[in-house]
Amino acid sequence: MECIWPLGATLGEGPLWDPIAQALWFVDIKQGRIHRCAADGSDRRSIAVGGMPSFILPRVGGGFVVGNVGALQHFDGERITGEIDRVAMRAGNRFNDATTDIHGRLWFGSMDNGEEHVTGAVHVHADGAIHVAGGESMITNGPAVSGDGRWLYHVDTPERTIWRFDVGDSNRLDQGEVFVRIEAAAGNPDGVTIDSEDHVWVGLWGGWAARRYAPDGRLVQEVRFPCANITKLAFGGPDRKTAFATTARGDMDEAALAEQPLAGGLFAFPVEVAGQAVTPAMLDA
Repeated sequence: MECIWPLGATLGEGPLWDPIAQALWFVDIKQGRIHRCAADGSDRRSIAVGGMPSFILPRVGGGFVVGNVGALQHFDGERITGEIDRVAMRAGNRFNDATTDIHGRLWFGSMDNGEEHVTGAVHVHADGAIHVAGGESMITNGPAVSGDGRWLYHVDTPERTIWRFDVGDSNRLDQGEVFVRIEAAAGNPDGVTIDSEDHVWVGLWGGWAARRYAPDGRLVQEVRFPCANITKLAFGGPDRKTAFATTARGDMDEAALAEQPLAGGLFAFPVEVAGQAVTPAMLDA
């Protein structure tokens, strides 16, 4: 375990490995920034884009799609160059976590930025349009999709529950079941990602750890961190066997920061099972 960039992110999120550039991208939602670095934490760049960028994912045709408050924006690696689409949401809501599936559909969640009201849901951009898929909750996290495109994992963070839905070719979250409930002492589940064995990795907010669960829901691995709020993992490096983890310092007071000086840093550690490759989002009709 190594902190490769102790940048002190307020709310680090959305790590993404770029295999072409051999670089890691991630966001700081509350600081309105997109960050980029090499696998060892060198070659660091920080780009102020404004708003609250919550995810960055590759796009078919080049560049990236960034979820920013209620808009899907195109990012060329240097700047935001335009708006792709927009969701009409309740005032006070914003986008949160996101993923793509093997079909190129973009799945992303919304949430109440004030973390008070159950006004968030999972959305999907498919066939040139945005659909509300379901999964209503106060704070959505994930989603993540299995390698064969069948199972979508959706996290209801306040309820400490990871749900699994059989989506296949559907744009709806209809056939759901509880995959894992996280015990209160372990913190709250945050972002999830899936490796090449279809095991689910989840960061634990307030839990000082990330966990790996087998497809049948068994806990098979836990990795401890020197800070409490682990937001999400991504797999990268030449063989996709390096796990990168974003973290957050949020509203920590001086005592908490003294105990967790690396809170908000970007961490890396080796894993035995490679991560999945990320499919670019197909955002045109």
